[in-house]
Amino acid sequence: MHAQQIERKKMMSLKHLRAPTAGQRRPSPLLRLVPGLLLLLLISRPAQASASTVVTRLPGFDGPLPFHLETGYVGVEEETGTELFYYLVESERSPGADPVLLWLTGGPRCSGFSAFAFEVGPVKFVLAPYDGDLPQLVYNPLSWTKMASIIFLDSPVSSGFSYARDPKGRDDVGDYSSSLQVQRFLNKWFIDHPQYLSNPFYIGGDSYAGKVVPLIAQYVSEGIEKRQQPHINLKGYLVGNPMTDPKFDRNFQVQAAHGFGIISDQIYEAAMRNCKGDYVNHVNQMCAEVLQTVKSLISEILDAHILYKKCVFSAPKPTNDATARKYMLEESIELNEAPGRPAIDCLTYGYYLSYFWMNNNMTRDALGVKQGTVDEWVRCKRELPYKFDMPSSIPYHLNLTMRGYRALVYSGDHDLQVPQLSTQAWIRSLNFPIVNDWRAWHLDGQAAGFTMGYANNLTFATVKGGGHIAPEYRPEECFVMAERWLANEPL
Repeated sequence: MHAQQIERKKMMSLKHLRAPTAGQRRPSPLLRLVPGLLLLLLISRPAQASASTVVTRLPGFDGPLPFHLETGYVGVEEETGTELFYYLVESERSPGADPVLLWLTGGPRCSGFSAFAFEVGPVKFVLAPYDGDLPQLVYNPLSWTKMASIIFLDSPVSSGFSYARDPKGRDDVGDYSSSLQVQRFLNKWFIDHPQYLSNPFYIGGDSYAGKVVPLIAQYVSEGIEKRQQPHINLKGYLVGNPMTDPKFDRNFQVQAAHGFGIISDQIYEAAMRNCKGDYVNHVNQMCAEVLQTVKSLISEILDAHILYKKCVFSAPKPTNDATARKYMLEESIELNEAPGRPAIDCLTYGYYLSYFWMNNNMTRDALGVKQGTVDEWVRCKRELPYKFDMPSSIPYHLNLTMRGYRALVYSGDHDLQVPQLSTQAWIRSLNFPIVNDWRAWHLDGQAAGFTMGYANNLTFATVKGGGHIAPEYRPEECFVMAERWLANEPL
């Protein structure tokens, strides 16, 4: 039988295996127009290039999932055996027409599951005291999958369930190399999912992911222009409280701390007088001393959201918790250390629950995690080496917007890690004309934040009451903001 006929027969079989749920699934992807070159690549690519699992139920979630979930691996580097793990949630509205988002979590090396369960994804944890039973999940009615299909990616390698067979692949990674791996991931992923090629495509992320998002978008754009990859329908990108350039990100923390009432007028004036506008490089001893005072005062509050209580973070460095270890389920893998237990009224309590849920074998089996690849899932693996080798992402913001790509830059306005003052400052440095003056944007008749529109399709918005990861603190406001922006409507 001809090779294409064989492949077509395989795809028709897959169609029956992935039967549509009412109102959610579109016609078989191969019935849509697929360029001949992509079909040839699909047939000839190595069998190990990707592996996927359709997930219909999750442990701790009552009943079948009310959304289409696919998980899988995509190989991005043969030499080191690097494979990136992803979660695809198809749009619950109109998957054939709605945008597709690639969503990255910050850190670096925080799992894409963090966004899946705590930020913009379709589930959330029931915040009940952990007693050794499997934590429970419920549906999130404010999931951005109401309006878009989202790929939640564990990147860079060793985030979440992404792995490299060679330790060099895990340790020798940085801004540029990880962004190139994401580009390779997208190339292979779209070859495997050609039904999404015509959908508007956006790349998004918060915090440190916001620094590499423009770089990844640049790589994708260049690949499209050089015809080195599938013709992805890249439309733009969105970043929240994004790390961008230290001379902006860190340099405005002093001003923000003064504005929030964390440091006094006298301390602020001493900082201005002795540091001469440079709060990143200590220009003299007096500057260093006053900045140490500022740092000490900031340590009294939660810099991710100045109004929230300080809590055990339960992500970067797990600590011993004998009680938690005692009650670990028999189905769980052998764990090194359970994370520190925050108070149940802490925002981070869900992070704590996720550790036990993810390290349960029932969960791993349901998600299709390869045995022997990741011994212990930790939400953020910040102890691993990482090369912070891109000094600034501003040139990529400039290049992308000048070439017509849409950009939404938003800031939770109670964040002191990357204050909205710093984000406004680097945006001003682009010298784009203002096309829509500063104004409030609204939800239910109330100001939900403030926004300004610039030339070259760049929109800046604040989220009132939001913190460093704005959708965690203000999910409804962020949902409405994203819905309007993706629909090309004014905020």
